[in-house]
Amino acid sequence: MSTQTTRRAAVAILATTASLWTRAQAPGQPQQLRIGFQKGSYNLALLKSYGLLEQRLPGTRIQWTEFPAGPQLLEALALGSVEFGATGDAPPVFAQAAGKDVVYVGAEPPKPDSSAVLVKPDSPLKSLPDLKGRRIALQKGSSAHFLAVRAVKKAGLNWNDIQAVYLPPADARAAFERGSVDAWAVWDPYYAAAEVSGELRALATSRGLTSNNTFYLASRPLSRDTALLNALFKALTDTDARARADRRDAVQRYADFAGLPLATVYKMVERRGVAPVAPLTADIAREQQLVADAFAELGLIPRPIRVADAIATPIQKA
Repeated sequence: MSTQTTRRAAVAILATTASLWTRAQAPGQPQQLRIGFQKGSYNLALLKSYGLLEQRLPGTRIQWTEFPAGPQLLEALALGSVEFGATGDAPPVFAQAAGKDVVYVGAEPPKPDSSAVLVKPDSPLKSLPDLKGRRIALQKGSSAHFLAVRAVKKAGLNWNDIQAVYLPPADARAAFERGSVDAWAVWDPYYAAAEVSGELRALATSRGLTSNNTFYLASRPLSRDTALLNALFKALTDTDARARADRRDAVQRYADFAGLPLATVYKMVERRGVAPVAPLTADIAREQQLVADAFAELGLIPRPIRVADAIATPIQKA
């Protein structure tokens, strides 16, 4: 086979692959939708439990995959292993700065009380300035990373005044419990679990530091499918309404999924607020740019980015 023939065959294969999604949606729905979620993805976990998406997309095979945190989920999204998922504020910033093709398609309202910097009850650390020279465990590129950045700045410290220890939540807690780190920056439900157990105390919560925005991201092809995105947003919003209407049932379902005590889930749910899902507002988009700028200023991402370049239009009016 000639080089030219080989090249044409390769182009044909790529064209066929690129058209699979479009052909699969010909009747109005894809044949398969792969969704990534995390332990803290309350709406997505309940959407899966309720089965609302399967009811609204008959004939579509929904595949659900759990990830330990947002960075791992977005890595899978960029590689094509999932088409849709939810993360906090920092993961998409790190993904975009690394050149990964992920697209913001939606968001929930802010949850400014849903994360914290934790220390042991008897820790000598009493205020944020006490973090100077201390080891702080956090998931790199997660919402907890941005919380730590903001906490350090509020303390009047430089980022290099603390020692960031990059660990996923389960490993971070283990390191904290054995005394390998002095503090732990983390989000719900891990924060709620620590709060209920009384084994840790909050040196500072995210209130006044970060809004803890939850973003929904999609593959490039899915980001162009307005009908499917609207169906997803409607199912997620209805999930939130159903969870608030029957909190006891929702809490039990989520506790069963996450393997958490009911008291922990109730604590987490208390500070969530109403969480409909819709396209990004201009205010949330501007706030996300501030997140990106903070990481760029500290050299924590390889290059400055323009968040708007990764946002699917339209953006809602503020």
